[in-house]
This record gives sequence, C-alpha cells and structure tokens, in this order.
Amino acid sequence: AQAFGAGQKSAVEAIARQGFWLSLGLSLPLMAVLSQMDRVLLALGQPGAIADLTAPYFQWILWGSLPALCFAMLRSYASALAQAQVVIVIVLVGTVFNIAGNYALGFGKWGFPALGLGGLGLASGLSYWLMFGLFLLYTLKHPQLKDYRFWRGWYRVQPPLVGRMVVMGAELAVTIALEFSLFAVVTFLMGILGPEVLAAHQTVYQTIYVIFMVPLGMSYAATARVGQALGQQDMAQARRAGYVAIAIAAAFMLLTTLGLLLFRQPIIGLYLNLDDPANASVVALALPMLLVAALAQVTDGAQRVASGALYGLQDTRMPMVLSGLAFWGVGLTTGYLLGFPLGLGGVGLWIGQSIGVATAGIIFVARFYRLTRPKPP
Repeated sequence: AQAFGAGQKSAVEAIARQGFWLSLGLSLPLMAVLSQMDRVLLALGQPGAIADLTAPYFQWILWGSLPALCFAMLRSYASALAQAQVVIVIVLVGTVFNIAGNYALGFGKWGFPALGLGGLGLASGLSYWLMFGLFLLYTLKHPQLKDYRFWRGWYRVQPPLVGRMVVMGAELAVTIALEFSLFAVVTFLMGILGPEVLAAHQTVYQTIYVIFMVPLGMSYAATARVGQALGQQDMAQARRAGYVAIAIAAAFMLLTTLGLLLFRQPIIGLYLNLDDPANASVVALALPMLLVAALAQVTDGAQRVASGALYGLQDTRMPMVLSGLAFWGVGLTTGYLLGFPLGLGGVGLWIGQSIGVATAGIIFVARFYRLTRPKPP
C-alpha cells in the first residue's frame, strides 16, 4: 500500500513477487505438519480411531496449503491497491464449489466415489486451488492490476525484503494471537464455572463474533488507506483516513449496541428456545453477559480499526507489546479476579475481557494520534 501510494511500480511488483515466495516457504512446513496430523492427534491424547478416521482428510487437504496462502497473499495485494471488490465474489464461488464437492466426494453423489473425510479434504483443497486460480486470473486481466507484472523475474528471491515481511508478519500474528487467545482462555475459564455458564458464554460470543467482522473488515481498509497516504508522504491524509475509519466503525458498533440492548431476548432466542424450561438457567446467565458485551461494542470496534490504522503506518512492534499489556495484563487479570475471587462468575469474566478491549482501544487510538499529529513548526 505504501509503495502504491508512492507510485513505486517496481516496488509493488517486488513485494508481490516475494509474497509468492513467502507463501511457498510457509506452505512447506505446513504441509509437513498436516501429513503427520494422525501422529500429532495421538500425541495430544486423541483416541486411535479418531486419528485413523481423520488421517485421509489431512492427507488430501495438505495439497491446498500453497494455494490457500497464495490466495491470502493476492487478497491483501488487491486490497492494498484498492481493488478488493472481487474478493467476496471469488470466496462465494469457492464456497459453493466446496459445498458441492464435499457432498459429491464425501457421500459419493453424482457418480463420484464416496471418499468420506478424505473426500471432504480433497474438495476443500480443490476449492483453494479454484479461488487462487480465479484471483490470479483477475489480477492478470484487471485494467489496473495487469500493469503490475510481478511474474517477471519470478525466480529472483530478495532475502532482505522477505525478512522484513516475515518480521512484520510475525509481529502481526503475535498481536492477533494475544487478542484471540484472551477469548480462548476466557472460554476455558467459563467451562470451569460449569456447562450452563459455558453454553451461555458461547451463545453471546457467537453473536459478538459475527458483528466483529464489520470492524475487522474496516481495519483492513484502514491499513490500505493509511498505507497509501504514507507512501504519498501525506501524513494529514493518513491521519484523516485513520480517524474516518475509526469513526465509521464506532458509529456502526454504537448501532449494534442499541440493537443488542433492545433485543437481548430475541437474540438469545436465535440459539435457545426461550419457552423451554430446560433452557431457563442458560438464558438467565446469557442475558447479563450480552448486556456487558453490548456495552463494549464501541471500544471493541475502535481498537480493531485503530490497530489497522497503525499497521498502515507500519507500526507493528509496539502494538504487539501494548496488546499483551491490554488483553492479558488488564483484561485476563481483571476478568479472573471478578469471575472467581469476587464471585461474579461468567459476567465477571465478560467484564474483565471488555475492560481489556477498552484499554487496547484507548491505547491504540492514543498511539495513532501521537504518530500522526502535526509537528510543531
């Protein structure tokens, strides 16, 4: 995005070219792990029958590792060049193909052999190849994208550029892992509190996770727009792009907050039969959790988009550190104290993780402000 904003065509081509090499380098160890997943499952204590049953699935889907990573690379490439509209179309085509392939190869329909889980793995792998092929064809034919001939000199590996991409990617991966592992640990702690608390938590979490996809998408847009402005050396435009994205996400999440507050019971009713007395205790637990989650929507959206804006400035290391402090240092600690010693249970855990998210939102927005504020003359 920065190279595109700066009009550096050769740099755009070089980054995309090294992206393919990086995808290849990452796919090889991934394929090696998938080829031994039956042994991995046994080492993790899974029954031998489960390992034997799933082995054909992993043996087939491993061949989709390379196209899956290449598709992810092209998706980010097109997004950085402001040409992301086709992504949803290609994903829909791939999803439909995957569903049809799973049905045909998994169950032996339409004249195909019934391959069971192996058929599901084969169909999924083929769907990755289809999506990658369609996206590659799109980049080669699109009026703007075809001007960037990244396939020229494809054999040239540039270790410094690849190394820089690996470092930035690793820092982004750690940041994302810190955030999502917070929710994973909270889910584990919910299970300690009992199956009903866990069921209530899962009901609320699934709702919030779907809503979260909107600010997540906005964060990608913020990364691209801020990166392009950075390439143009227009910090005012970068600041404006970041603030606009944060404001749009916050406004959307404010609307979802109102919706969640007004329709808490109908939303829970999407997952549980409210008229069934057997569900009464789970519903009673889920309602206050959803209330806490609703009140945290604005800060959740702001922190995600603000982090995307920071990535557009190529600021990845400090957000990684700040994420650890906010999500684990504040969020998990507060949630544990509220949930267990103070006896608030699942609601306490939700309050804690919401405080962690809010802390991250405040920190990320403040850092974006500091990095983009006008320098005194």
